[in-house]
Amino acid sequence: MVQVTFAQKPVTLIGPEIQVGNDAPNFKVLSNDLQEVTLDKYDGKVKIISVVPSIDTGVCAAQTRRFNEEAAKLDDIQILTISMDLPFAQARYCAAEGIDNVDTLSDHRDADFGQKYGVLMEELRLLARAVFVVDADNKVTYVEYVSEVTDHPDYDAVLNHVKK
Repeated sequence: MVQVTFAQKPVTLIGPEIQVGNDAPNFKVLSNDLQEVTLDKYDGKVKIISVVPSIDTGVCAAQTRRFNEEAAKLDDIQILTISMDLPFAQARYCAAEGIDNVDTLSDHRDADFGQKYGVLMEELRLLARAVFVVDADNKVTYVEYVSEVTDHPDYDAVLNHVKK
């Protein structure tokens, strides 16, 4: 099982550990206009799923900005940022920061994504920082659970992986 800390304190992750080669679990989240979105919406595309605890904090904002910038350079790759933030907060943040190349999605209602991808932190009801790459056939090809939630993911490793 993945070991993760938040501010150096261990947290309990709810759900299975996703591994390379797994079928990507389908999930239900909300778009910024409160529409239900599932993984199926992105069938046929390579997906980078960037998971953040709260989009409106320093490291999470930087992660979202970085993937937004990279998205403009990547052909046929869909980037999703998923957090427990309310859709209204995500929309406000994206408008203020010019985030327009990624889909920001909210898991606040049911924590369905968090539970299916093993990133729901039981103690905080937030998502642990992680990055998943899912191919066009919905197979997981890359997984990074960031061991300290307040640290950045390995952007270069993710980007080099999808450029292969």
